[in-house]
Amino acid sequence: MASITKQRMGKYTYLNVSVSFWDPEKKRPDNEKVRIGKIDLHSGEPVYKQEYLDKLVAAGESIEGMRVWDKSKEAMGAIGGGSGCASATETAEAILDSVKDFGVVYFLRSVAEKTGMLGILRDALPDAWKEVFALACYLIAEDKPVMYCEEWAASNYGLDAGSMSSQRVSDLLASFGYQERNSFYKSWHEHIRGREYIALDITSVSSYSGQIEACERGYNRDGDDLPQVNICMLFGEDSKLPVYQTVYSGSLNDVTTLRSTIAEFAALVGKVDIMVVMDKGFFSLDNIKLLLNGEGGKQRYRFLIGVPFTNDFAKGLVESERADIDSIENVVLTNSSPIRGKHKRGDWGCGVELSAHVFCNPEKAVKERNELFGYVTSLSREAYANPQNDRLWNEYCHYLNIDWPHNRPDETLKVGIREEVVTKELATTGWFVLLSNHIEDPQVAHDIYRNKDVVEKSFSRYKNNLGLDRLRVHGDDRMQNKIFVAFIALIIASSINGTMKEQGLFKRMTFDKLILALAKLKSATVGVKTILRPVTKVQSDILKAFDIKPPDYDTLEPPVPKRRGRKPKPKSE
Repeated sequence: MASITKQRMGKYTYLNVSVSFWDPEKKRPDNEKVRIGKIDLHSGEPVYKQEYLDKLVAAGESIEGMRVWDKSKEAMGAIGGGSGCASATETAEAILDSVKDFGVVYFLRSVAEKTGMLGILRDALPDAWKEVFALACYLIAEDKPVMYCEEWAASNYGLDAGSMSSQRVSDLLASFGYQERNSFYKSWHEHIRGREYIALDITSVSSYSGQIEACERGYNRDGDDLPQVNICMLFGEDSKLPVYQTVYSGSLNDVTTLRSTIAEFAALVGKVDIMVVMDKGFFSLDNIKLLLNGEGGKQRYRFLIGVPFTNDFAKGLVESERADIDSIENVVLTNSSPIRGKHKRGDWGCGVELSAHVFCNPEKAVKERNELFGYVTSLSREAYANPQNDRLWNEYCHYLNIDWPHNRPDETLKVGIREEVVTKELATTGWFVLLSNHIEDPQVAHDIYRNKDVVEKSFSRYKNNLGLDRLRVHGDDRMQNKIFVAFIALIIASSINGTMKEQGLFKRMTFDKLILALAKLKSATVGVKTILRPVTKVQSDILKAFDIKPPDYDTLEPPVPKRRGRKPKPKSE
């Protein structure tokens, strides 16, 4: 629910709208204040920003009698372009009110151009590409719900997408469909094909809607008791860029979707070398045989897959290496502390010899051991104090032996710890196993497998902020288009992450700090003239690392994305 408040700053009084919302990251209510106008010094009447009035009109509300806050006229009057004479303070105020963020949109647009994605998006969605790109930029730049996209878009220079009000976003999600999305996917893969190993991951998205055909009840990764759809995403291991995504019925599990996804993707890419990287949710002997033999026996896939400890051979590998793995020759380097890894060849029940990689993370093992010991000890003490606690009863039964003093009034309650349960849980703590039919180096296997994390974490963030954690939409096209916008954002963010890693920028800043540094690059409009603020050294270093030309101070209009064209064939010698 929105409310308008006044904020006094010197002799000026500004009008702000305060909107309350539920923050999915902080897990608590929050609010955001956005400036929508001010009190005119001469008339004493309120004046409002044009974008705020546009929002009211879109919502069907009357704006009769509401005056527009015309910053350009104020700015011209302040510098002598009007009939009145303004003070230095008023001049500065008029200029500050016209300041917009410039750096983030310029940067994101440049990255999208360099990947070739923006031209492909324009060709696929000629009538909606600007709005889709603006919404994708918002997801990357702001860790806030999409309800605030309108204010963000209005405060950024260079988007050229018009108002991004809630109604406009809703209309956008209904403005294109399967044909446009599929055109983008085909052209995008054609643009980057031949350079990629393919990683595969699935995420569940719940919905309150009863009008989405693919929404069915199934295993929900977020623990929601709601119908859901499964998003299956493929991305390149080399470029770290998303390649393709498809949506399946929510009742299908990870194992079931593999065959369909592989067949669908193989039909899309043709005869290319495919390596599939999957987490342990996809592991089964049937899936391994499918990957070894190919679809219909026509094509054999290279793969790297996590193995769950429900398989005896994975637990056996841990036991066989437990005593000897902690050696310097087994060190595997990671982005944090080194871990240990060993390679072993064997059949493992698959009918052919495969490479198994068994890893141990000593720090994680110690941490989780201490956490489990602390939890069970606290549980034991709680059982003494409140042995009939319904909320903890299942945990009591799992970890404790409670000896009730029935018919023994002279004795007290006795609580013992089920040591065998704790020992069993700790047996594989800090360990994990990967299986491959072509990778023999544990360092390489680890790096390829962990490369999935950046894409997964980014998509999780966009899922929440775009409202994909709950698909409050009606109809399959709107649902698919929401997911498509997140996919576009993911391409840009993944490209940024890849360059930051290659250029060593993560040693100096995080992804969020990079965006924050670029957000400080502003433009100001005085009359009809737009002026760019100076580029700082940090901003210049970022642009240089990404091989992006610094903005032209005299030409601030956003460039038109190049139309996609096929690369010319090299001339014969």
